[in-house]
Amino acid sequence: MTITQAPPKGLRIGPIEVEAPVVLAPMAGITNMAYRRLCREYGAGLYVCEMITSRALVERTPVSMQLIQHHESETPRSIQLYGVEPNTVAEAATILVGEDRADHIDLNFGCPVPKVTRKGGGAALPWKLDLFKDLVEKTVTAAGDVPVTVKMRKGIDADHLTYLDAARIARDAGVAAISLHARTANEHYSGHADWSAIATLKETITDIPVLGNGDIWSAADALRMVDETGCDGVVVGRGCLGRPWLFGDLAAAFRGEDVRAMPTLGEVAVAFRRHAELLVEFFGSEDHGCRDVRKHVAWYFKGYPIGGDVRSGLAMASSLQEIDDLLGRLDWTAPYPGADVEGPRGRAGHPKRTALPDRWLESRDVDAEFRKVLAAAELHHSGG
Repeated sequence: MTITQAPPKGLRIGPIEVEAPVVLAPMAGITNMAYRRLCREYGAGLYVCEMITSRALVERTPVSMQLIQHHESETPRSIQLYGVEPNTVAEAATILVGEDRADHIDLNFGCPVPKVTRKGGGAALPWKLDLFKDLVEKTVTAAGDVPVTVKMRKGIDADHLTYLDAARIARDAGVAAISLHARTANEHYSGHADWSAIATLKETITDIPVLGNGDIWSAADALRMVDETGCDGVVVGRGCLGRPWLFGDLAAAFRGEDVRAMPTLGEVAVAFRRHAELLVEFFGSEDHGCRDVRKHVAWYFKGYPIGGDVRSGLAMASSLQEIDDLLGRLDWTAPYPGADVEGPRGRAGHPKRTALPDRWLESRDVDAEFRKVLAAAELHHSGG
């Protein structure tokens, strides 16, 4: 790969300076405190917690209050908010700032999940320009000196693109950075991300950082995205599943170092065990933590020779001792398998029509009737 321009060394979001221009994308059920701590142990960047629903935070539901916790080692503390009712999102931001729970707030306008978009939220919301403007402006005002960023998609589908209009509105409202997942909501995670849209956004928005998201599976991909689009940094989601060391690769690459983690099976086992340990600590329950790490087994051990019995055993383990016993049966000297563990991970899915509120696409404005039901449209739970 030939790089034609020097990659950025770091990232500045408002008053926050990040050592590497890398952001861990919020992922439901994944980017809790345990996983963020693990990724930090391997590299540098901005690590965002999984999506917090504004209404659930305002109502102080137990799950939301747990998810917004940060370990004392986490700095800066970054929280992503979701909502469709501007006053509720602003109230959630007021809580985070007033109680000193966050150093950075990100707003979710990229989620394509039906339970979110059918209420007018996530990737559906920027279609309604007045609602988007109201929500972003009120949140920025409520956050005060705490920087607010937005994460969005290209639009709902190829005929209903929103990202350029929304980006201009967000910039004018005072956001500190904009992240673009270069797919439409209809595309979900299928096909290939359209990096040319990131380049177009960067050409349009020149006075605050623009971050690119989509199809970053390696440090080489990150450098190529920056080189091809001119973006100021990258947002990494599915590419780090079962690979927390990717953040070490990314930090090294942006420092200009030609290094790359190629972990042996033993090194993968250590990372998996550490992840389980951190989950046990986070949930305060060995059974809960060990059950939660099960979803990560296939990602960590993809391509490695661990045997079906060990693989299935790890996917059913309910204690750290069980995990230790199973990991002890592995050949820890087994080398990095190469291409077998690289490339896309996680479910790509297929393109599908985005679930939307009735008559949502008929106008770019929110009518009075829908504004009355916005509060009822808020989700009552956070995370996955």
